[in-house]
Amino acid sequence: MSIPEDTQPNLAIANVSGVAPPPPLLFYGILFLFVLMIITPIGSIIAFREILRPGQQQRVVNMLPFMEAFLPPRPSPGDTLPTPMSGGDLDSVSDSLLSISISTPLPTLLSEEIVPTVIPTSQEATLRKPATPSPAITPTMRPSAVPSVVPTEITALSSAPAIPTSGRMYGFRHEQQTWNNCGPASITIALSYYGWPEDQEFARRILRPDREDKNVTPDEMVAFVNAETNIRALWRMGGSLDMLRLLIANEFPVIIGTGYMPEGYDWLGHYQTVVGFDPGSFYIYDSFIGTGENGEGYARPVAEVDREWQHFNRRFIVLYPPDRGAQLLSLLGDLADPMAAAAAAFETAQQDARTNPRNGFAWFNIGTSLVALGQYQQAALAFDQARQVNLPWRMLWYQFGPYEAYYNIGRYSECHGTGAIKPQ
Repeated sequence: MSIPEDTQPNLAIANVSGVAPPPPLLFYGILFLFVLMIITPIGSIIAFREILRPGQQQRVVNMLPFMEAFLPPRPSPGDTLPTPMSGGDLDSVSDSLLSISISTPLPTLLSEEIVPTVIPTSQEATLRKPATPSPAITPTMRPSAVPSVVPTEITALSSAPAIPTSGRMYGFRHEQQTWNNCGPASITIALSYYGWPEDQEFARRILRPDREDKNVTPDEMVAFVNAETNIRALWRMGGSLDMLRLLIANEFPVIIGTGYMPEGYDWLGHYQTVVGFDPGSFYIYDSFIGTGENGEGYARPVAEVDREWQHFNRRFIVLYPPDRGAQLLSLLGDLADPMAAAAAAFETAQQDARTNPRNGFAWFNIGTSLVALGQYQQAALAFDQARQVNLPWRMLWYQFGPYEAYYNIGRYSECHGTGAIKPQ
C-alpha cells in the first residue's frame, strides 16, 4: 500500500515523538494560563499600591509581610512641609528669635473650660481612687446641664504644692488600639478611670468617622469628653515633668502627646496615658505597647519621656470632674491660662534651641507657641528654621502651625499642600 507523499512528514513527526500534536484549543488554553500567571501578580501589586487605602495596605502587610516591599516610597520632608527660606536668611534671624522676651502677667480670669465649683483643695496626694465613684462623677452618655461660666479670679497658691517622690493611679481599663486609633483609645483609657463604659470604637466613630484620618487633635479630644460625658477636660502646651507628677499625685488622669518611633516604624505622633511615677520613671498605659509588668504601667525613663514629649511642645490633656475644677486650676498655676501656657512653652522651647541649635523640634515649638500668641511673622521664621534643620516627614499630620503662620502673613505659595502625596 502506497502512502501519498504529502502525508509523509506528519507521519514522520508522529513516529519520532510518539505523540500527536495537541489540539489548538488546549494549546491556547495553556498559553492563556501562563500569561495569566504572569499578569495576576503584577496586577495585584499595582492594585495594592494604587487602589488600596493605607489602612487596607497595612492589613495586607500584616497577613503577608513580604508585601511591605511593594508599598509606595515614603516621601521626604521636602514633599510634605512648607518651603523654608534660604539658609543665609535663617542664620540672620535665629539670634533674634532666641532674644525675644514675652512677659505674660498672672492670669486673672478663670479659663472658659473650667466650671467654677469651689471645693477645698487637698494638698495631700491620694494614690488610690475610691472603689465606687460617687454619683456626681459617674459618666453618662450625655452630660447633664452645665452651668454657664462666670469669670472668677484665680488666687495664686502661697507656696508650691508638695510633690511626692512617687505616685500611682489605679482603676484604668486598657484599650489596645486599632488602626491609627491611639487618640480614641487613649481618651477611652483615661475616661475609664471614672467608670466610662464605652470602648474605643465609640470614640472612634465620633472622633475619626473616616478610618484613614491620621490624627485626632487635643481640641477634638477635649470636645469629645465635654460633649459626651459629664466629666470635663482641658488641654495646654508647655507642661513640665513636675506638672505631670503633681497631676498624677492628685488623681487627675493626664494624656501627653509624644513623638514615637517603635521598632520597624518611622517617626509617628502618639498619645500616652500617664498613670504613675517614681524618681526614675513614668508609668504609661500605652494603647500600642500595653500596660507593662503586672498591668501597673509601661515604665519609661524620665529623660526619654521628656525628649519624646518635647516633639509636641509638651502638650497635655487633663480630665477632671466638675467639682474639682477649682483644685485643678490651683495645681496648674500660671498654666491655667492658655496664653500664659503658650508663653511658658515658648520660653522652654527657646531654652531647648539654645541648648541644641540643631534641634528642629525646638524651633518648631517656638513657632507653635508664637502662633498661639498671635505672633505670626516671628512664628513663620521659627518654622523656617525648624524646616532648615530637620523634621520628620509626618510632622504636619499632627501639627498645623506653619500653615496658620504662613497664611496670616500672606506666604500662600510656600504652603504646598499635604494632599500632594499619598501618605503611609
